[in-house]
Amino acid sequence: MQRRRFKQTLSFPDRLAQEAERLREEAKKMPHGKEREELLRKARQADTALRINDWLSSPGLKQPE
Repeated sequence: MQRRRFKQTLSFPDRLAQEAERLREEAKKMPHGKEREELLRKARQADTALRINDWLSSPGLKQPE
């Protein structure tokens, strides 16, 4: 069985930022409650992943010795 492969048109950071924005927009349309908080939590996780990715790809990061 072969995996389906496709080339991403957007970079990983762009997809993360786009997903976080989509989740926030969807949460705005929902009434206050558990589902809305879950969407906002996922948006914060995407933002955190974006910051971690930026940190890991920064030129100042040095390899452990």
